[in-house]
This record gives sequence, C-alpha cells and structure tokens, in this order.
Amino acid sequence: MPPSTFTQFLSRLGNQSLYVLDKNIPKSDYVKLDLSVTNEALKTIDVSSSEKLGKYVDKHIAENNAQVAFGGYIETRNIYQRSGHFNDTNPETERNIHLGLDLWIAAKTPIFTPLDGEIHSFQNNTNFGDYGPTIILKHTIDGIEFYTLYGHLSLTSISTIQIGEQFKKGAQIATLGDASVNGDYPPHLHFQIIKNIQNYTGDYPGVASKKDIEFYKENCPDPELLLRLK
Repeated sequence: MPPSTFTQFLSRLGNQSLYVLDKNIPKSDYVKLDLSVTNEALKTIDVSSSEKLGKYVDKHIAENNAQVAFGGYIETRNIYQRSGHFNDTNPETERNIHLGLDLWIAAKTPIFTPLDGEIHSFQNNTNFGDYGPTIILKHTIDGIEFYTLYGHLSLTSISTIQIGEQFKKGAQIATLGDASVNGDYPPHLHFQIIKNIQNYTGDYPGVASKKDIEFYKENCPDPELLLRLK
C-alpha cells in the first residue's frame, strides 16, 4: 500500500473518537510539550535526570491547567545523548529523532487500545533510556494490517498477557510505569503506529537517525492521525 493511501486510511479511522488514555479526559486538558533541541528553556534543565525533567514536565502541565502533556513526533531531542543505547558522535547516524507520540501523565495511569487488536508481542526492553515494558498490538481493519506500540509501561502490564490475546477497542491493556522500570524517564506513554513490523518482536525503533528518517516517517505515520489531540 502506498504511504499516502495508508495515511488516508488512518485519517479515516481517526474520524472516530479514539483514545489511549481515559476517554473522560477532555482534549482541552491536553497541552503541547516541546522537548526539541530548539526549546531554549531546556538548556537550563538537566534532561539526563528523570527527576528534574519530570519537575519541568509537571510544572508545564500545572501552569497550563492541564492533565496531560503530549507531543514529540519527528522531534529532534538532546535527551538521548545521556544513553549509549542511542548516542553516536556522527550527526548522520546518531539516533535522536523521536518517532512516536508521548503522553506525559502519572505512573499507574491506565492505558487503553484505541482499536480492536491482539497482542503481537511484548517484552521488557531494559537498556538505559529504552522503553522498559512494551506491548505491540496487531490490528486488522478492512483487510489492512498494521501495529501500534505502547512503551514505558509497568512490569505488571506484561506479567499475565499472552501473544494472540484479543482486546476490543477501548479495553484497558496496561498501566504506565515509573522511572525505576521505564528506561529512567518521567512517567509517560510512548505511542507509535507501525505499518510494517519487519522482523521485530516486543520492540521497534522509537528513535531514528537523520540517515534513516525518511523510511521511518513512511513506516511510522503521525499518531495524531488517530488521536486528534491538536
């Protein structure tokens, strides 16, 4: 399927009321968060510290009278420089461009599937700065197969699920983890759409290099197509 056709398909799905957090949180209670290299305010924050970054995020939410901060798709970030899992001195191959949508909210927050799906795979990705507990759902809608990834979950989220287990749209699939298990980040959900899962199980790149970004932009379209938070 051509990328433009897949994007149109996702956009049509997004015409429904889709959500990954509590559906009772109004969109007016979501505030955009900029964690890009161009955000001057971050230059005074030690983004390598999950505690200090968390205080920055919480302050941003509170100052905007919001419940959730969101953003980050195709955002170039400095935060990954703290981890050898991403770090590379070559600007072409350094992985620092974020491929998912982040939703910043408290640990233990319930996470829901926006569409009917089944467990494709799951695992605890334990590299420093990685996803921690991760679930990938497979969706087949109108004969079109694609995947959604949920990263930075709690350990209990992957303790009892099984591959092939099915969930209806709106069913709770997980809860968010805290910095002790989620790769050492302030609590948040990394939500990502994946067209072709390739040979990955329980994991898929959520951060890309400049060299590879055109491929990933096509294979991982903007989650806003489904969630419509802006």
